[in-house]
Amino acid sequence: MQATRLFHRRAILRGALAPLCALLTVGAPAAHATETAQQYPSRAIRLIVPFAPGGVTDTGARLVADKLGQRLGQQVIVDNKPGASGNIGTQMAAQATPDGYTLVVGFDGTLVINPHVHRNIPFDTLKDLAPVSKIGDAALIIVANPSLPANNLQELIAYSKSHSNGVSYGSAGVGSTPHLAGELLRQRTGAKLVHIPYKGGGQAMADVVGGSLPLLYTAVAGAYPYVERKQIKAIAVSTDKRLASLPDVPTVQESGVPDFIANSWIGILAPAGTPDDIVAKLQGEIRAVVNAPDIRERLAGLGITASGNTPAEFRKQIASDLAMYEDIVKKAQIRAD
Repeated sequence: MQATRLFHRRAILRGALAPLCALLTVGAPAAHATETAQQYPSRAIRLIVPFAPGGVTDTGARLVADKLGQRLGQQVIVDNKPGASGNIGTQMAAQATPDGYTLVVGFDGTLVINPHVHRNIPFDTLKDLAPVSKIGDAALIIVANPSLPANNLQELIAYSKSHSNGVSYGSAGVGSTPHLAGELLRQRTGAKLVHIPYKGGGQAMADVVGGSLPLLYTAVAGAYPYVERKQIKAIAVSTDKRLASLPDVPTVQESGVPDFIANSWIGILAPAGTPDDIVAKLQGEIRAVVNAPDIRERLAGLGITASGNTPAEFRKQIASDLAMYEDIVKKAQIRAD
């Protein structure tokens, strides 16, 4: 009998406590989410680089990751996930939990060109990713073998039109930013430029230095030493103004092609849905990192001009570049697969 009464008392107690336990259980995630946002970051951050180690994108990302981790008080771990022109690593980031602990280094070729030249891209740049901040812009340059009888852009355009086969120009590959920049130049000027894709910029540079390739569209960082040694000649840079490192080289705009700007860029993005306050905090810290004198100098050595723009500014550029490259690709009917 006593055992029966004890059983009933326990049952009543469980019934009374059940609503309270349920309330506490429901409230726990919300409290945790608020605490995470306020104390972010409380653990290491993963920064996916969707390319192999050693390239400009990877090197630039590591410079920023090291200093960003110091400012945030938590390690920022670079995780290289190469493959499919950056699509694999970018997809991993797009599908990650949007809590600020997975970020990705975005490259213009992956985010604004790949969607137009590759079939079945596994992410939507604007819908699946939240721009945080651009690290910087990597200037592009048109260079030629010294034997090419053209010393400026207008001479190059005229020379190409006077030859039935035009002038061949190399790039790092089909769908690369230099390839599209060359195509844009062709469309805007009527120059007879014939694209020769390479599997990387190194062999293309060797061929233009050696004379088997007359013209190359490439990143300034890779071309600069050869220009300085006069092994190749610089025709024009496709930035909005002249570069401090090459003050005597005119821009494409100065050379008679109005509103022509074609740069490569890298930046940091988060999965869509990452809390705005976390994105804002990351942007502020990234801006501080890339504009620190030592980091600006080291980025400049990679051919990158530091930026650190806002999420809204970064998103606006991504949207604009997506539209620009879509038009170029459609007109030229470019496919990379």
